[in-house]
Amino acid sequence: MSEETIRTGSSDSAAERHRLTEDILGFIEAGVDAEVHNFNDYCMRLFALHYNNNNIFREFCDAKKIKPGDISRWEDVPMVYNDVFKTHLVASFPLEQSVMACLTGGTTSFTQRGRIFRDEDGKRLVFAANRVMTGSYLFPDLEKGRRCRILILAPSPELAPSMGMAIGMDQTRQHFGTEDSMFLLGKSGIYINDLLKALRESEASGVPVALIGATSAYVYFFQACRRKKMKFHLPAGSRICDGGGYRGRFGKVTRDDYYSMVQEVLGIPGSHCVNVLGEAETATNLFDDSLRRCIKGLSPRQRSRPVPPWCRVRAMSIDDLSPLPDGEVGLLAHWDLANVPTVLAVITDNLGYTTDNGAGCEMVGRAKIENGRVSPLPDESAGSPMGDSAIFRMLERYVNFSIELKMAVAKDPKIAPSVREEIEARPGSLPSCPQVVDEILVSQADAEAAGMRDEALNTFRDQTERPLDWYKTKAEKQALADHPAGLKSEKQGREK
Repeated sequence: MSEETIRTGSSDSAAERHRLTEDILGFIEAGVDAEVHNFNDYCMRLFALHYNNNNIFREFCDAKKIKPGDISRWEDVPMVYNDVFKTHLVASFPLEQSVMACLTGGTTSFTQRGRIFRDEDGKRLVFAANRVMTGSYLFPDLEKGRRCRILILAPSPELAPSMGMAIGMDQTRQHFGTEDSMFLLGKSGIYINDLLKALRESEASGVPVALIGATSAYVYFFQACRRKKMKFHLPAGSRICDGGGYRGRFGKVTRDDYYSMVQEVLGIPGSHCVNVLGEAETATNLFDDSLRRCIKGLSPRQRSRPVPPWCRVRAMSIDDLSPLPDGEVGLLAHWDLANVPTVLAVITDNLGYTTDNGAGCEMVGRAKIENGRVSPLPDESAGSPMGDSAIFRMLERYVNFSIELKMAVAKDPKIAPSVREEIEARPGSLPSCPQVVDEILVSQADAEAAGMRDEALNTFRDQTERPLDWYKTKAEKQALADHPAGLKSEKQGREK
């Protein structure tokens, strides 16, 4: 195959990509209860398309001595490790046709983040999969045309244009949210006052709300509510969706502790708590089925994530990548027909197991993958719902620090008027938090810009590790320097 063909893609390949896209969109629109009887045939067509149009993938397959015509089962399509997306451009279409790029979050390097590129057809596929899965598992009771107020504890696409979570949540807002739905993470952190106001409005009106966001953001918010003895009694039908896979523990809270806090602080029962697991390298997010089972009147059971008909998931042995039976923990591998722009089969660093003869799965931890080698034990440290990269860990730290500060002064139900009051106003705080967020959410290749970003992040790290009392002490020292007599008199008055 000539370099020109690889670069531009043949007209036959473009036509085949479009035919596959239209057919797969039909499978997705048919819903999660439908069947794709010729799933294997479509996998073989996708494998051939990717082999012929994706240079990196073809080299990978050639090294394994597998090419189209050599295999006849979807299980035998070569699986690409998700860390390959961090070192190579894995695209099966001409990159000049790209209309969407999302950053991956699994690398530990500021300068080595993966990008997932999608063309117009790929964007249609990922948006359709997100809409159908969200409607089926987070809003299974919404009849066509009905909407719900959605409160999103995550950045908007305007703030984080290449963050898959932000893009996906905005699609959810557009398809299922009322006009007063809102993103509650901005450049000054979580908009705590807006969140408290919206929750009290739901209580007063009796109109249910849906909360969507990162697990850790909720945990910190609930812990702050407990300290302030603040509770909400949201109306029946309210629900909460936390993003990121559970890893047995996150922070100092177990999964069961989290459900208890949701019930205690918000009044939302466990049946209406939904967790979503998304991987940037594969198009389809997987939701647990607790709410869907409740709405359909099915008996409760241990949570599992049903795999939709256009996908397959298997747990693979960390020793030889052979498929494991239900219940045995291995690396989760995804075969997703909606991955037309990239590769069909992706094996992740998520540790999990399958259920119901492969019809469902669950994540329990992570494995370490380095140079194609897999460590046999999961990382026991708490995982970030926003990803494990330094960038997303810093964003998570920023969110949680914002909650700590703003909840410390929040009044309930009175709503204070300021917008970015606590972070930038406190003496000694980083003077440009908006710059920090901007820098950690965009790709930086320039060495000078990267150095400025790292300096800002280090400053922010120092800031967030200070105890809250530090700010009060700092403020008093500054005030003493400016007005020594006044502050001394004020302190004496308080002591009396």
